[in-house]
Order: sequence, then C-alpha cells, then structure tokens
Amino acid sequence: MAIDMGDIRQKFQEKQYKLTPQRKIILEAFVDHQDEHLSAEDVHTIVRQHSSEIGLATVYRTLELFSELEVLQKMDFGDGRSRYEINEKTTPHHHHHLICLTCNKVKEFEDDLLETLETVISRKSNFLIVDHQVKFYGYCQECQKKSEG
Repeated sequence: MAIDMGDIRQKFQEKQYKLTPQRKIILEAFVDHQDEHLSAEDVHTIVRQHSSEIGLATVYRTLELFSELEVLQKMDFGDGRSRYEINEKTTPHHHHHLICLTCNKVKEFEDDLLETLETVISRKSNFLIVDHQVKFYGYCQECQKKSEG
C-alpha cells in the first residue's frame, strides 16, 4: 500500500503541524517495513541508520502524532508495547492478527470471516458497526517445531 504524501501534507496543514525532515524519515520507516508492526523502539533502530540525531523521545512523539492524525494505526497486542502500522483507509475492515505467545511474532490474516456475524449483530442490536479488530493468540509454526524437538 502506497502512502499518499499529498494527503498526509494536507492533514498536517489542517492541524497546523509541519512535516519536518525527522517526521518524513520516521514515515519512511513504515513505507520500507510495510509488512511489520513496528514499536517505537523498532522505528528508532531503523531511523538511526539514516539519521543518528533522531532520539527515542522524538520517535514516541511522532508516532503519537501520526496516530492522532490517522496516518498510522496504533495497536496493542498485550505485550506492553504499542505497535503501529500504516492506516489503510481503503479497507474498512482491517486484517486480523495472529500473535505468537513465545516469540511475539505478529502475522496478518487477510480473510475477513466476521462479515456475516457483524451483519447479524448489527441487525439484532440496531448498532451500526464501522470496524472491528480480532487478535488470535497461539504459537507460530517455528515455535511449535522448537517445542516438539
């Protein structure tokens, strides 16, 4: 998924924020690692390779701002660290996440099997559902093999 920089610039202008070089570098980390769910520490490690003057506090503040502006989606996988990914506005129902309890690896599961359930819940409760998040916790294939051997 490509990031629309024009859309992001507009969001920043509307809220009277500047898209600084540091913010662009942090955003680039998500473009380069689209299949990953990055924590602030992950982002800091990535951006330090390009720009050593960006501190961890700057990364934290920028991630919160990007989340507030809906550029990134903030997620909690129960491991005590917030993780972020590009906010995919084009897909109203996001993918689901498979979270390994041993190595904390996060995989995405694309099939949305909840649409029928959502329709039933919406109809029975007279509630307009606009989104949902599902997290499955278990053990990835690699960790299952390690525990067998």
